[in-house]
Amino acid sequence: MSNEVLAAVRGLLPGIAERARGVDESGRIPVETIRELTAAGVFRMLQPARYGGAEGDPVTFYETIRAISGVCGSTGWVAAVFGVHSWHLGLFADEVHGEVWGTGPDTLVASSYAPIGRLTPVDGGYEVSGRWSFSSGCAFASWALLGALVVGAEGRPVDFMTVLVPRDDYEIRQVWDSMGLRGTASDDIVVERAFVPAHRALRNSEQTQLRTPGREVNTGPLYRIPFGTVFTSTVGASVIGMAAGCYDLYLARMRDRTRVSLGGGRFVDDPFAQVAVARASSEIDAAILQTDRNVREVYEYAARDEEIPMELRLRVRRDQVRGTERAMQAIDLLFKTAGGNSLHRGNVIERAWRDAHAGSVHVANDVEYALSMYGRGVFGLKVEDNLV
Repeated sequence: MSNEVLAAVRGLLPGIAERARGVDESGRIPVETIRELTAAGVFRMLQPARYGGAEGDPVTFYETIRAISGVCGSTGWVAAVFGVHSWHLGLFADEVHGEVWGTGPDTLVASSYAPIGRLTPVDGGYEVSGRWSFSSGCAFASWALLGALVVGAEGRPVDFMTVLVPRDDYEIRQVWDSMGLRGTASDDIVVERAFVPAHRALRNSEQTQLRTPGREVNTGPLYRIPFGTVFTSTVGASVIGMAAGCYDLYLARMRDRTRVSLGGGRFVDDPFAQVAVARASSEIDAAILQTDRNVREVYEYAARDEEIPMELRLRVRRDQVRGTERAMQAIDLLFKTAGGNSLHRGNVIERAWRDAHAGSVHVANDVEYALSMYGRGVFGLKVEDNLV
């Protein structure tokens, strides 16, 4: 099914590209696009097969996300997060799967994972309150995955959890007004003292240690992969896709360009331009090859039901953030060498540049932090992080 999804998405790309400027200007992805991606099966690529998902190869999912992001950064970003949430739900208790997908496999789930919320233990579960930012595409979702801290009797945090909250229990505040990824409509979610049953709460430590309740019913290798691998690679894939799409657009636009300054002549005859495209394409290729190689290797360990070495988990994060960094180096080089033409608002190169820069500041793309973790690990120091 995964290959069929990718083939279907390629047929949708011209329409998504045509709507991209309107997405950027309006700050919203059209319902039509969400329906098309839903029908193509994008959001079910990593979803458990028990509930209508493909339960497929994560590398094919990342390839699909890169393709969408290459023609519209906002659409690719939202497709990425909706798609990875379908995987994340597979780690929750079985009751959750029935609640979300019992009436159909195409229910969409938004998120805001930062531990902003406050959880208070009550009979049968927790009471949650808080205001979360950066919930991409939340207007299309029926549920939200929200990060929160359990507060003990002394008012101190004692646990870090992700809770699943239905749409009736939260309000969306339309506050998104960004320089890039404008169409993601990553608005705020507000919850006031909502009850969360215990089965809708998942400890982040359980995710890191691969001891989630969902593994009891979703026994395939896809759900034996660390959250820190699947989620961060998803975020990285979108940014890499934006750079790859910008590269293709750059070539298409600059091949026939004639300089009006610097002595004139055809742009393609400029050796500096030739070197620029060589460098940019190499950075993008390296980003894709390393990240895909690592995820395949992790998946192979999971398929053999073997413990995934910490060194490999750290290498995933090392190359994921370096992949994002390489993508940014490539897109900066393309933007700079495109000259004054790249400055006009609405220009495809300018939009891709803004979107990629916006995506690069996600916490999963914090280069120095992830590289420091890798260094600690190879030096034999202890590494504790929820995104490994």
